[in-house]
Amino acid sequence: MVQIGARRRGCGCLPFALAGLLLIAWLGQDIAPPLKVEQYDPRSPRRPLPQWGDEHFVIEDRPGGPADSMGTAFAVDRDGAWLTAEHVTHGCTRVGLEDGRFARPVSRIVESREADAALVRDGLLSPDALPLSNRVPQPGTPGYHMGFPAGQPTLVVSELIGSASARRGDSDLAQPVLAWAERARIPEGDGTLSGISGGPVFAEDGHVVGVNSASTDRRGRILTTAPDAVTRLTVASRAVDERPVAYPFVSLADVEGRFAAWLDQGVIRRIFCDVDERRGS
Repeated sequence: MVQIGARRRGCGCLPFALAGLLLIAWLGQDIAPPLKVEQYDPRSPRRPLPQWGDEHFVIEDRPGGPADSMGTAFAVDRDGAWLTAEHVTHGCTRVGLEDGRFARPVSRIVESREADAALVRDGLLSPDALPLSNRVPQPGTPGYHMGFPAGQPTLVVSELIGSASARRGDSDLAQPVLAWAERARIPEGDGTLSGISGGPVFAEDGHVVGVNSASTDRRGRILTTAPDAVTRLTVASRAVDERPVAYPFVSLADVEGRFAAWLDQGVIRRIFCDVDERRGS
């Protein structure tokens, strides 16, 4: 367990060597409108954020800035609203949701400045949506992280350590996060969690309680966004009006079964970032 008050250095969950996985065709790339990115920040002197734990993490930015990459996204409204991590979409020229062998470009994204979360407003329609909660689970309870580490669908089982804060790179702004201790992976493995960024983490009551954000360089720690920060983003976006029913997980086999079903239905998908290197030249 991490010591309270300790400063830990971590790395983002984005992949650093996924060239092979990025060989996916961009559907409609010649007719897609320019990507429009809005920013949402509820922080102000009149509305301070709630106090969080004393533990602090430092998340290292990708060397050299944004680059072509892949993460995870999940549907929170059947009409095309998807959540992912803000660092997955930030600095991208194009962002696309996986659609078979293609990446379907999106044109509207709302990025949170409070937490590592971003909402796609005009994504693919989904047959289902995942239920969100703004409540922090009790420390010691299990968490179920879903996404695509190294491009492969993977379920990570963890145990909640508690609330903490994190800052990215040289930023002076702290973000509220939840820290989890990894307990198991399905399928088994001990490689990087790169690519799980943006995927959901579930509490045992069946609610999504955060977005996968980073993993520490000391293997076994996963950071996710604070659930209430994600809720504020979805409300501010005005793109989410569904209230899906959450059903508690009855066993690990139940978690695996639902993950497989959501993958088959396309409720959880890979999301791609394309960076135009000429833009900064």
